[in-house]
Amino acid sequence: MKRDKTIVALVLRRVLLVCCLLWSAVANLPLVTCHLSFASPPRGSWKGVLPLPLGGAGEESFDNPDTIFVARDGTGQFRNVAEAIEVCRAFMDYHKVIFVKRGTYKEKIIIPQWLTNIEICGEDRDETIITWDDHANILLPPLSGEDERGLGRPMSTFRTYTVRVDGSSITIKNITIENNAAKLGQAVALHTEGDRLTFINCRFLGNQDTIYTGNAGTRLYFKDCYIEGTTDFIFGPSTAWFEHCDIYCKQDSYITAASTPQDQAFGYVFNDCTITAAPGVTKLYLGRPWRDYGYTLFMNCDLCKEILPEGWHHWEEHREQTARYMEYNNRGEGAATTQRVPWSRQLTPKEARQITLDRVFSISSTWTPPITE
Repeated sequence: MKRDKTIVALVLRRVLLVCCLLWSAVANLPLVTCHLSFASPPRGSWKGVLPLPLGGAGEESFDNPDTIFVARDGTGQFRNVAEAIEVCRAFMDYHKVIFVKRGTYKEKIIIPQWLTNIEICGEDRDETIITWDDHANILLPPLSGEDERGLGRPMSTFRTYTVRVDGSSITIKNITIENNAAKLGQAVALHTEGDRLTFINCRFLGNQDTIYTGNAGTRLYFKDCYIEGTTDFIFGPSTAWFEHCDIYCKQDSYITAASTPQDQAFGYVFNDCTITAAPGVTKLYLGRPWRDYGYTLFMNCDLCKEILPEGWHHWEEHREQTARYMEYNNRGEGAATTQRVPWSRQLTPKEARQITLDRVFSISSTWTPPITE
C-alpha cells in the first residue's frame, strides 16, 4: 500500500509539472530559464507540488530546493519578496528559486550576507517591479543627543537602495528594480555587496546613482539589461561586466564613476552595449573616476552622437595620472577617437583579445557566470 501511494504521488507530480509547463507556454512565462523545481509532496500534504498554492505559507517547510511563489494578489505563498527571502535557509548548498508574479512590489529589500545560491525570477521583466523612493537628502529622525526639536541628518546615498544584495552567488532575472524618488538627491536602485552576482534581462530605473557596485573585489555580471539614469548612474569599486546592455542617459552628465582600487586589475567592462540619450541631451561623458585608478572599458559598443569628442572627464585633474580609461572597436556617431583626452587609451587587437570573462573574473578565485539563453 505504501509503495502504491508513492507511485501515485510521483505520477501526480509529473502530471502537474507538465500542466505547469503547458500553462507557461500559453502565458509566455520564462519557466525554463528560471529553473523552477518541484519536489515530491511531504507526508500528509500536497503543499509544494501545486505551482501556485492558494493561501499563506502556514507551517510549510522551505528548507528544500522547491520553488517559492510570490504574488501580490495573494495567489502565491507570499505577497512580498522580502517575506520569501526571509524563509530561505542560511548558506544553502542547493539552488533555490523565488518566482515573482507580475505586480508592483513597494519594498525596500536586503538579501543578507548569509544567503547564497538564490535565484529571484520575475514573471515578466517590465511588469514585475520592485520599487522604493528614498533619496540622499531625506532627513532621518534625530539620534540620541542630537537636537530633538528638529530633524536629524540626511539619509546619505548609501542608505537609499531599493534592493541591496549582500549575499553571494545570487541571480536576479526578468525583474525591474526601481528607485522612483523625486530628483532631490542621489537615489540608488541596486546596491551590491556580495560576490558572484548575476543579473539577466533586468531593468534598473532611476536618476543619479542608479547602480552602486559597493564592494571592491566582488564580481558582477549584467546581461541583456536596461540601465537608465542621469549622473554617475553606474558607480563603485567592484569588477563588473556588462554584456549586451542598453544604457539610457536622461540628462547631460556622466555615465560611469568607477572607484576601482589600484591593486584591482579590472573595473567596469562594457561589451556590445548600446548607449542612447533622451531628447534634449547633447553632452555626455563615458565616465569620470570617482577615486584614483578608476577602470572603465567600452568595447564593441554603439555610442550615440551625444558622447562628447573628448569622451572622458578627470573629475579632479590629478586623476589624469591614474585613471584607466579605455576603448576598443566601438561604433556609432560618438565613437570617433581622434579628439579623445590624451590620458585615455585605445586598446590594440592583441590587448582586446586578453579581455575575457574568465580573465576579468579571476580575482581571488575563478568564476564563470551562469549564462543562459
